[in-house]
Amino acid sequence: MYFKYSKAELEHLKSKDKKLAKIIERLGPIEREVDGDLFSAVVHHIVAQQISSKALATIWQRLIDTLGVIDENTILKSSDKELNALGISQRKILYIKEFAGKVKSGEFNIKAIEKMDDEQAIAELIKLKGIGVWTAQMLLLFCLQRKNILSYDDLAIRRGMRMVYRHREITKELFKKYEKRLSPYCSVASLYFWAVAGGALEDITDPAPKKRKNDGK
Repeated sequence: MYFKYSKAELEHLKSKDKKLAKIIERLGPIEREVDGDLFSAVVHHIVAQQISSKALATIWQRLIDTLGVIDENTILKSSDKELNALGISQRKILYIKEFAGKVKSGEFNIKAIEKMDDEQAIAELIKLKGIGVWTAQMLLLFCLQRKNILSYDDLAIRRGMRMVYRHREITKELFKKYEKRLSPYCSVASLYFWAVAGGALEDITDPAPKKRKNDGK
């Protein structure tokens, strides 16, 4: 399943931003996978913290193979020892089990999140241990498929914006300007900033000043 957007949203962004329009024309539609289940998405993001993509893929596959379905019941039935054997740290196990317990008891109403506006949903998600603002924003984008997410905390987003708009730095003020311009389809714009930051267009470089190497003095 991929993030859903239409040609109309692309045309809107192109009409609002000439530089981004050129990027959209060159790259065409971008497909990014989404996770339609918020519970498993939260667990996935917690497991992903501070490990490589390769390690995450291995651990996540082990978790799926072991539990079958990743929900509050299967998480709570698993012992810490079993989860740790899959490669999940004790701290992450604590976060995951506390989250599962809150969902099971009804203390955290996961269904209600889907009906909240973006700000409300982020405010609720960051109450969970292991979930910060950036993670909450990614959950809104890649799970709930909210259309207007642009994260200042995402280094790749800021890099992509530097490359598209040719700024040496994306200040908070500049970011807000572009966020306003690209609203209400910031999430779609984010897909293109990530693509550019990842090297999708080899002729577009990062204008940020290069860091000087420590000369030992």
